[in-house]
Amino acid sequence: MREFTDADGRVWIASATEESGADYKGRFHLVMRSGDGDEVVELADVRWNSERSAHRTLATMSVVELRRRLRSAEGRGVVDLAS
Repeated sequence: MREFTDADGRVWIASATEESGADYKGRFHLVMRSGDGDEVVELADVRWNSERSAHRTLATMSVVELRRRLRSAEGRGVVDLAS
């Protein structure tokens, strides 16, 4: 998990979630949740083969890159409001 703030100063948490299935390639994908839990962004196009690889990538990803991916997801309309 990786905590960061967006351009407006809101806290977000980036993590990886596992998709179950027979195929192990790209089983994990990027998920961003707002700090208050009101919004969830699932970026299914950012994938990893293992949890270890996902954690390593998130740990080394810059805040600029995390913000860019969040903006991109918001622009594509993939932000869901959690209920």
